[in-house]
Amino acid sequence: MCLRNSNRTILISLTALTLSLFFVFVSETPANEVSGYVAVQGRFFPHPPLDPEQESKDGSIAAQPEYYHEWENGSSFTFVPFARLDSADSERTHFDIRELNYLHLADAWELRVGIGKVFWGTTEFVHLVDIINQTDGVESTDGEEKLGQPMVHLSIPRDWGVLDLFVLPYFRERTFPGRNGRPRLATVVDTDNARYESSDEEHHTDLAARYSHTIGDWDFGIYHFNGTGREPTLIPGLDSSGQPVLIPFYEQINQTGLDLQLVAGQWLWKLEAIYRTGRSENFFAGTGGFEYTLVGIAETSLDLGLLVEGAYDERGSRATTYFENDVMFGLRLTLNDAASSELLAGFSRDLEGSSSALSLEASRRFGDNWLLSIEARTFLGLPEDDLFYSLRDDGFIQLELAYYF
Repeated sequence: MCLRNSNRTILISLTALTLSLFFVFVSETPANEVSGYVAVQGRFFPHPPLDPEQESKDGSIAAQPEYYHEWENGSSFTFVPFARLDSADSERTHFDIRELNYLHLADAWELRVGIGKVFWGTTEFVHLVDIINQTDGVESTDGEEKLGQPMVHLSIPRDWGVLDLFVLPYFRERTFPGRNGRPRLATVVDTDNARYESSDEEHHTDLAARYSHTIGDWDFGIYHFNGTGREPTLIPGLDSSGQPVLIPFYEQINQTGLDLQLVAGQWLWKLEAIYRTGRSENFFAGTGGFEYTLVGIAETSLDLGLLVEGAYDERGSRATTYFENDVMFGLRLTLNDAASSELLAGFSRDLEGSSSALSLEASRRFGDNWLLSIEARTFLGLPEDDLFYSLRDDGFIQLELAYYF
């Protein structure tokens, strides 16, 4: 679980104890597997912050070990804790259990019980259908980092497809940057006073079912989710000291989703679509496009992928996400060298306004254990009435060095 605790001594002690238990256990059972990484990260914001309580740079360290044990019948146990210590944002100093589960394999079904991670989706820039795990909003700005989700997951694979059934007995609240954190909205999100539509609050039991199949070059999945929406509505309010804050409100929703992918030679076609009903409003949203890969450019080992995607949200200006009616372009460069060097550059443009966004992600491995990555993101031309106008000066450059073991 995520512990929002400013006491860094407790965090460090807890992380050290977890790692110690790992290595003690592994030394006694050499057949088990331990892997993971330790990383040092730095962020630099070229523009001064809008809030004097924010910083123009911050550093952090993170660790994510993984313990895995598999029995002879294929059943397995997985434990993946995660911890980060951040110099600027107390909310980004946190501990979470990404995975802690037992997987039982039978002849005709699989059952996973515990805390797990499940990803659904095909598109590169927007992940509409991914709903099982909550977003870890302090870890990254692209929404791809997720908190561990308590679950009972039954998977039934057959020749006619795979049926996945989920019981989710506990809800994880989304994490947000604190008062000193960047990038963040102008008004701080008060995560300590979240509100719920359900009287059961975070103890509401959510349910989901998904059917997926592969037919020739087509991969598709369709699901239905009933329970607490992962994306909160942010309501203006006051904290205990009378300061203006945004209070997360989590409503009960029904959401049906579809993800589709077609491989056709060097073309990869992608589609995601959802229809959601709930207390606030019912709406449709979709995203889709293609990736075309140029293999072996100029008779070299370089591969270049050209990405074009569009995103549409029926809520328009009422949408609580950045992509409401946008088109995205991207370049994916893969060197196919011994260092696994990669680069992904993206540009998005609002078709109904003046805003756009730039992103860059690149990584390169050094030796067998070290990975150096760089990330840069910025917003351009945000109008004053835009939900994300307060992020106009929060473009940043991030550098991370990770050691994998």
